[in-house]
Amino acid sequence: MKKIARSPGSATIVNAIATGSGSAFGINLDILAEVKIIDSGIKSSPDLDIDTTLMEICARNVFNHYGISFNEESENLNGNEGIIGVEISTKSNLPPASGLSSSSALSNAVTLATSELISNEFDKKPMNDLEIINLAIDSSLEAGVTITGAFDDATASYFGGVTVTDNINRKILIKEKMDNHKLLIYMPNIDSMTANSDVDRMKLLAPLVEIAFEKASQKEYYTALNLNGILYSNALGFDTKIAIDALSAGAIASGLSGTGSSYVAIVDDKSKDDIKDIWNSYADSGIIIETEVDNLGTSIIK
Repeated sequence: MKKIARSPGSATIVNAIATGSGSAFGINLDILAEVKIIDSGIKSSPDLDIDTTLMEICARNVFNHYGISFNEESENLNGNEGIIGVEISTKSNLPPASGLSSSSALSNAVTLATSELISNEFDKKPMNDLEIINLAIDSSLEAGVTITGAFDDATASYFGGVTVTDNINRKILIKEKMDNHKLLIYMPNIDSMTANSDVDRMKLLAPLVEIAFEKASQKEYYTALNLNGILYSNALGFDTKIAIDALSAGAIASGLSGTGSSYVAIVDDKSKDDIKDIWNSYADSGIIIETEVDNLGTSIIK
C-alpha cells in the first residue's frame, strides 16, 4: 500500500522573522512524496541531493501521533500486522534552500502522505488540515530547518493561494485565493553575492516590516511584497537592484523570497519578456524560472 502527496512551494509577501507575523502565497513548483509500507525501518530516497532528516522526522512523528510504535528492526511491535516501516521517495521541481519554502512543501507532503497511509491501514481517524500543518511545522523545528516555524509558508503551501498569519500563535488571519498571475523567479549566482542571515539584524527592521504586514493585512499584497523585499534584501546583503529592475520593466510586484536567494516577480504577458531581458543582462546572471501562482495547495494525488 502507498500514498502520494503533492505539495507546492510558496513565495514571500512578508517575512515573519522580524515581527513574528508573515504572509506568503503558493507557487506552482512542487514536491511529490510517495510513502509506502516496507518490512522495517525508514528508507528515504529523495530525487535531489538533500538531507533526509526532515523526511524521517515527519514520518516518525506521524507514527507517534497515531500511537503506533515504529519498529527500527524486523520484529513487529504492538502486534500491528502488516506495518513496521515506511519508504519515502520524492520527485521535485522546487529548488531547495532557495527561499521558496522547499522545507515546508516537503514536510507537508511527507506528513500528509504518511498520515493517510497509516490512518487507512489501521482504520484510524485522519488528521485534519491544521493537525497536518502543525505536525509538519513541529517536525521542521525539530530538524532545525526553520527559524520561526514558518507558519505563513506552511499554510500557503498547504492551502495554496495567499495566507496572512500570526506565526507565534500559529493563527491564520487571512486565507484566500490569489489572482492567477504568471511568475518569474530569479536565482542569482550566489557566489557573486554576500548574504548575512543574522536574525538580530533582521529584527532591527521590525518597525518597518510592521508597515509591510499592515499592508498585507489590508490585502494590499503587492505593496507589502515590494516593501518587504527592499527591507530584507538590505538586511541580508542581497542586491535590491534585482527587484527594482523588475518593477521598472513593468512587474506588478517583485521582491526577495524568504531569506533568499530567490527573487520573485509577479508579471503579465506584456512585462514578462522585458523582465527576463533585464535579468539575463547581468554580468553574473543566474537562473530564471517561469511558473505561476498555485491556488490548489497540498493534496493526495494517489
